Amino acid sequence: MKISYKKLWIMLAEKEISKQDFREKLQIASGTMTKLNKGQEVSMSVILRICEYFDCNICDICDAVKSE
Repeated sequence: MKISYKKLWIMLAEKEISKQDFREKLQIASGTMTKLNKGQEVSMSVILRICEYFDCNICDICDAVKSE
């Protein structure tokens, strides 16, 4: 299984928030942002910070998907 942040990117687009503004506002390190962009695992504290910012649940920003 791997993680997909597709829901997060859709949410950012719907709210018209650029990835750069998002990274700066949440003070996400550039390396962590790279991991998000590549669909790699990030720490739970980052996931929770994103959820708190958007006032949403984890399932609203990411999914576990089967690896091919």
